[in-house]
Amino acid sequence: MRKFLLAKFLVANFPVAKFLFVLLVSVAVLGLIGYVFRGPIALRVVPWAATAALQRNFVADQPDGLHLVLVGAGGPLADPLRSGPCVAVLAGRSLFVVDAGAGAARGLGRLGMTPGLVQALFLTHYHSDHIDGLGELMMQRWTSASNARPLPVIGPIGVSEVVAGFNLAYRQDSLFRTAHHGSAVAPPSGAGGVARPFAQPPPLQAVVVWDRDGVKVSAFRVDHAPVDPAVGYRFDYRGRSLVISGDTKMSANVQHFAQGVDLLVHEALSPRLVAVLGAAARTAGRAGIAKIMADIPGYHTTPVQAARIASAAGVRQLLLYHVVPPLVVPGLEAAFLEGVRDAYQGPVTVGRDGTMVSLPSASMEIARRELR
Repeated sequence: MRKFLLAKFLVANFPVAKFLFVLLVSVAVLGLIGYVFRGPIALRVVPWAATAALQRNFVADQPDGLHLVLVGAGGPLADPLRSGPCVAVLAGRSLFVVDAGAGAARGLGRLGMTPGLVQALFLTHYHSDHIDGLGELMMQRWTSASNARPLPVIGPIGVSEVVAGFNLAYRQDSLFRTAHHGSAVAPPSGAGGVARPFAQPPPLQAVVVWDRDGVKVSAFRVDHAPVDPAVGYRFDYRGRSLVISGDTKMSANVQHFAQGVDLLVHEALSPRLVAVLGAAARTAGRAGIAKIMADIPGYHTTPVQAARIASAAGVRQLLLYHVVPPLVVPGLEAAFLEGVRDAYQGPVTVGRDGTMVSLPSASMEIARRELR
């Protein structure tokens, strides 16, 4: 009773208190109304939001230059922050994708990049986590923009077999979509992908796999044995440059082709943290998983090794991707990066899905932000 009388006295005698009381009551009432009518309100908002999303054009919105987005920054292990490996590169007005891990097409769409705008896909190698999103990417690229030509899929020897397999698997789907939506929306000539194989170059040599509209893409050998062939890619556009390592152990070839680039995007695996998973697997009686955890450090690069490559090559910025294992507990990123600062003095980022680095042309600027 005393509390009630005190509140009544404050409201009657203090204008500010009275104003705050009325404001709180109003907010509560509005919140209740919003909750009760949340369905109709959502239905009124959806058309506006959908129109805005469909009108969004990531390619047109970026300044001229090289722009890289980690669509998928993880590896084969389940990770709430990182999907399967997939890297989008915008060079001028040309959109490319390197690898197509699980969720590649949906990740592109979520980040504002319509799959229909992808000009070509470059594959680094044929481990399942780098190709298991290929079928959906080819399908969405075809139907989202009514593309009349299939997706060029560029990769080392073996890409023809991979693309043929996905084309066969999606054959019935493509027939259904044309029958349902019509040839104007789903032209039969645009379904699937077309393989563009190249021979893996010898060490310290590269092969140019794309050269048009001022964009040059070069492929070079990396060491992911027993996986062979395996390559990385270098993108050059109007004085800006970046290298994507693909999966590899520490490689002098990566260092050679990353000399002086603005951005090195390098895979990274922490043997120390992977060993923790291996020990847990043994404790749980999962001998097969324990064996895999023991095997994988031998054909990947540690964060410190990636930093040493960046330092030796004079790279201006290092972005780590294909992050293994998942860093799901607070503090694990610090453990993942232990020793990196001693090896490389430039900026280092542990990538997540949506990490974007921009290299505007006619500039030395390197800008990083997170797309969500």
